[in-house]
Amino acid sequence: MNGINSKDRFSFAKGYRARTIFLIFDILLLGILMCMMVLPLLKVIVDSIDPTSYGVRLWPRKIDFSAYEMILTTSSLYRPFLVSVLTTVVGTVTGLFIITMGAYVLIQKDMPGHVLMGRMVLFTMMFSGGMIPTYLTIKNLGLMNNMLAVIIPCSVSAYNTILMRSFFASIPNELFESATIDGCSPFGCFWRIMLPLSKPALASVGLFIAVGLWNEYMHFILYITDPNWQNFQVKVRSLILEDGLSGTAITLSADMLKSATVVVVVLPFLFIYPFVQKYFTKGVTLGAVKG
Repeated sequence: MNGINSKDRFSFAKGYRARTIFLIFDILLLGILMCMMVLPLLKVIVDSIDPTSYGVRLWPRKIDFSAYEMILTTSSLYRPFLVSVLTTVVGTVTGLFIITMGAYVLIQKDMPGHVLMGRMVLFTMMFSGGMIPTYLTIKNLGLMNNMLAVIIPCSVSAYNTILMRSFFASIPNELFESATIDGCSPFGCFWRIMLPLSKPALASVGLFIAVGLWNEYMHFILYITDPNWQNFQVKVRSLILEDGLSGTAITLSADMLKSATVVVVVLPFLFIYPFVQKYFTKGVTLGAVKG
């Protein structure tokens, strides 16, 4: 009896040490990853407020908000900022509408061709037409200098559609069967059952779309030649390259101004993300469990 108890105690101690070592290794690894993500952002913030900063410095010696003042008081940036906000809001709503409707269709097992349609969506994730065919298509459709040339390609993606379809597939079919028996139409099931239960997936996909649209640069360069419809990122870059933000009594270095621009661009989503973090994490996890 004593021999068995000693063996059990040895096994327990060995397992405890293994778990402790794993926990320490996990904490160290996560700490390293956190530093890898936080330190670059901290350096950019320091460079944007410290005119004497050079090299790798993580704490400012001198604080100066002149770069932010110059960006926020430049009137030529107001319209591009509104264009970015409008594009992000409209594109996110449009993308969520198209993606949710498409994902809802793909889970209809009684609909002929739903398997083929799903495979076609997956095919576009591996192969695309390329930049030149896409540009020619946009041009032939007459969408040059049209915001739809930016909103539609950037708001709808196969990855988000598959993610939403996977989340929809995890909802029990008994809910739809009960609603159908009570006289609910297919669209009623989608509006009254599917969407209220899909807040995590909607938050995840919506955040993906919004971040992509807010940071969009290439599509505006390719399809929007009218300077009145340039977004915030394109306009700020052109002003920095052309030295369009100078001409005041404040002397700023190029690195300081660029760092402040990066912070201004990232700042909106730093405030938005904490409010959708719980939905974002749950949506990505559930969407990845069942395909």
